[in-house]
Amino acid sequence: MTGVMGIISYGLGTIIGFFVIGVLLFWFIQDVTQKKHTVLRNYPVIGRLRFILEQMGEYFRQYFFAGDRDEMPFNRATRGWVYREAKDEGGIIGFGSTQDMREPGSIIFVNHPFPVLEQDRLPTPSLIIGEGHCRYPFEARSVTNISGMSFGAISEPAVRALSRGAGVAGCWMDTGEGGLSPYHREGDCDLIMQIGTAKYGIRDHDGNFSPEKARELSHVVKAFEIKLSQGAKPGKGGVLPGGKVTAEIARIRGIPEGQDSISPNRHQDIANIDQLLDKVVYVRDLTGRPVGVKTAIGGWDFMHDLCEAVLRRGLQDAPDFLVIDGGEGGSGAAPQTLMDHMSLPIAEALPRAVDALLQAGLKQRIRVVASGKLVTSARAAWALCTGADFINTARGPMFALGCIQAMRCHTNTCPTGVTTHNKRLQRGLVVEEKYVRVANYVRNMNKEIDMIAHSCGCRHARELRREHVRIVQTANQSMALSMLHPYPAAGLPVDGG
Repeated sequence: MTGVMGIISYGLGTIIGFFVIGVLLFWFIQDVTQKKHTVLRNYPVIGRLRFILEQMGEYFRQYFFAGDRDEMPFNRATRGWVYREAKDEGGIIGFGSTQDMREPGSIIFVNHPFPVLEQDRLPTPSLIIGEGHCRYPFEARSVTNISGMSFGAISEPAVRALSRGAGVAGCWMDTGEGGLSPYHREGDCDLIMQIGTAKYGIRDHDGNFSPEKARELSHVVKAFEIKLSQGAKPGKGGVLPGGKVTAEIARIRGIPEGQDSISPNRHQDIANIDQLLDKVVYVRDLTGRPVGVKTAIGGWDFMHDLCEAVLRRGLQDAPDFLVIDGGEGGSGAAPQTLMDHMSLPIAEALPRAVDALLQAGLKQRIRVVASGKLVTSARAAWALCTGADFINTARGPMFALGCIQAMRCHTNTCPTGVTTHNKRLQRGLVVEEKYVRVANYVRNMNKEIDMIAHSCGCRHARELRREHVRIVQTANQSMALSMLHPYPAAGLPVDGG
């Protein structure tokens, strides 16, 4: 019996050996005869290691070589903080911070010598959006909210978990430009319907804006948001590869199944500020809901022209809120050239936008929402100090869902099920578990923003001002934000810079 088993083992070994040799020989012939890759032509078979290591390099660096603060777009320390907050484990560390406080751009909050006592703290108040200017104003309860991520760009279980988490945390959820799906409504959360350049989910059979659908949606959503651009790809519309356009997504968007979903790079019926305000007024009168505008900022012209037009036309024509998206935004697929080099980062865009509103005396009329890598409480508190009323974040909730920054969002192969429609991969995203983490993340963000405010001597987060934060300029030299961006006086021109 032993002899028979030995013969079988020897035979299998021989077969496997011939198979391996055959594969290597096939690769050798294929490599030396192909003409596309120089390395493979000169170094057949062995040269394949170069492509394997290049492809896997970013993952090896992430886990074995990069320091806690080295990676982009989010380093390990930031991701670890979000994971702990989402698991409600507390953002507690020991022995010292790995944050280099000498790095230019670092945020340093100004601690008050006599911080606010526990009994003197106040809950951070909600704000009303559209009060006095629409039939159904929207009470926004949470400082931290979930930014636009389309059903299509993210998966069904991801949308369901975000909706349920937002409902528990009391924050709003932006639909993104892909339209309103049944999964957005599952958590009974506050919804903001985004009107993208393709008008998905709110258009007729010819692709034009549908008043009937807008009225229908107004019974479900709290507000509408006209998207001019986003930080990841200003000047270019949304892109959803055909492989991710399932029958259900096609039905919701009103487009053919399996074909690339490419939005126009701008609204065809909005070519200037007056047409934008006309659309804001039209949608608000049609639906009775607040209407805002989302845009990336490239310079002063847009904000100055917007404010001038509102002052000329009257406060009733103003958008009810502005979402200012920094150039470092990027939860969706986008050309690297635009993602790397187009539009101002939020650190410059937000002060410019707020200053323009202050100068025009419109800050109380138009609520400001800041967005762009604001995934931590410190970055969110900085935005409040600068003048934002609310924070939108997409990648923070994505991390709460289990995202590991695999950077495959556009490939339909997301290993954590967040941005894929592969049912096998979606299985890993358990809605009943992940929605709790989304809620924890939002609540702990708000809690720690309040903690920063109390340490600065404020009773709640909405009392934060520019004098409460300093920005490192050079090693061991910081400057108060109120000096870098002084509050402008109403009616006085602001240097265009």
